[in-house]
Amino acid sequence: MTKIAQQVSLAGIELRRRSAVPLLNQLAEALRTSILQGQLRPGGRLPSTRLLATEFGVSRNTVMNAYAQLLNEGYLEARVGSGTCVARSLPNEVPPIIVATPHASSRSGTPRRNVLSLSGRHLARAPTRVLSGPGVARPFASGQPDVSLFPFKLWARLLARRWRRPERGLTEHGDAAGYRPLREAIAAYLRTARAVRCEADQVLVVNGSQQALDLSARILLRPGDKAVIEEPGYPGARTAFAAAGAALSPLPVDEDGADIRGYRGSNRRPRLIFVTPSHQYPLGVTMTVARRLALLDWARRSGAWILEDDYDSEFRYRARPLPSMQGLDGTGQVIYMGSFSKTLFASLRLGFLVLPPSLVEPFRRARAVVDGHSPITEQVALAEFIEDGHFGRHIRRMRALYEERQTVLLEAAQRNLDGLLDVRPADGGMHLLGWLPKGVADFSASRRAADFDVVVKSLSLCSMRPRKMSRGGLLLGYAALTPEQIRDGAERLAKALARG
Repeated sequence: MTKIAQQVSLAGIELRRRSAVPLLNQLAEALRTSILQGQLRPGGRLPSTRLLATEFGVSRNTVMNAYAQLLNEGYLEARVGSGTCVARSLPNEVPPIIVATPHASSRSGTPRRNVLSLSGRHLARAPTRVLSGPGVARPFASGQPDVSLFPFKLWARLLARRWRRPERGLTEHGDAAGYRPLREAIAAYLRTARAVRCEADQVLVVNGSQQALDLSARILLRPGDKAVIEEPGYPGARTAFAAAGAALSPLPVDEDGADIRGYRGSNRRPRLIFVTPSHQYPLGVTMTVARRLALLDWARRSGAWILEDDYDSEFRYRARPLPSMQGLDGTGQVIYMGSFSKTLFASLRLGFLVLPPSLVEPFRRARAVVDGHSPITEQVALAEFIEDGHFGRHIRRMRALYEERQTVLLEAAQRNLDGLLDVRPADGGMHLLGWLPKGVADFSASRRAADFDVVVKSLSLCSMRPRKMSRGGLLLGYAALTPEQIRDGAERLAKALARG
């Protein structure tokens, strides 16, 4: 297939020129479906962009941008000298699915419309995480912590200690809200480190931040409700709220964070407001106290819930962290969420919500219905890890390491990317944002970078209105990379961008 796919037409792909869906989106969806159905196999080489453009009678840029979108989503990969291929490891190991269109037919010849629900269609088409591959950290995949300094021997002892003589509770169903000592440890940590006002009874342990978003959307949003999301903002929140049937409304962000003064939504009151005030994703800015108070006041007057995602607030380098928005809330309208996937290791899949008292029981019951509870053994180990001070020590160690790596990236960018990518420092976090020169499409830049085995997420993927963006950007993750990998990645990225 490696050589055949370069020369032949792709069967089953039809672009409808009178459709309201842009040709770029149609082509990306068709290729994605072909991959998921197995028509295009892992490792198989795709036709060149020039050949595919000629085949479908579209511009080469349309094909290049469709490839770039699928590269960003993890369905394709590019290797120097080998062209563009189907990824050998599909994102999140997505099983093959068929997304029905109005033209799909059943065996009886009856049109199969709406095979998937509204929620199903949003979830099936959602962009997914770009994987680096087993045991390999590729520059500059974002959101990945460095696990080389994690005390795995200590972690193994904590797990083994409980399994030598397991308590009865370890082998039975647990509390849907989470292991009580872990909830107590989380509450104590948040009160000290993030000025969160909470008790253990308000903490709900979940399987990572995406489940926190999904539960919040299911419980708080009805079809047609307005959900306000930062623009640009976290795609995972956008998908969860859209899947719940919410009407999404953008909240502009500038160097001082989300700004309700620039909000241009309809007069309909919002039901849910999602923000990342401590380290905005993806821009990396911090919301000022004045804007936090203004947002709290707006939510109070609107009767809206605020969902505060504090996803990597522990990694702040140049100033003390501002108190959480939840800590400033005096009316019980803020839901606070966090995750251990970025602070410890990604496969741990443990996160938490801190809920206002009125929401504790509805969320606990919903969690019980959805999947019962998170794995008990990992919760027990994590509780002891926090209580014994290991978590705090690990955070301090990684904070110093990540600050050094951000400095290395800034120096490498200044040396190699001057005039190609404007990479600016940030007060914290695990990635930096590089701004492309005006007129340079970030989708295309991301695709060129992939040709040099460099993974950079385009800022457009984080936007509800990418065509209205005045300038494109690339996200550069650095936390999991050694200084040598950072410098080598910057050199390869410079070669890729210079080709444009």
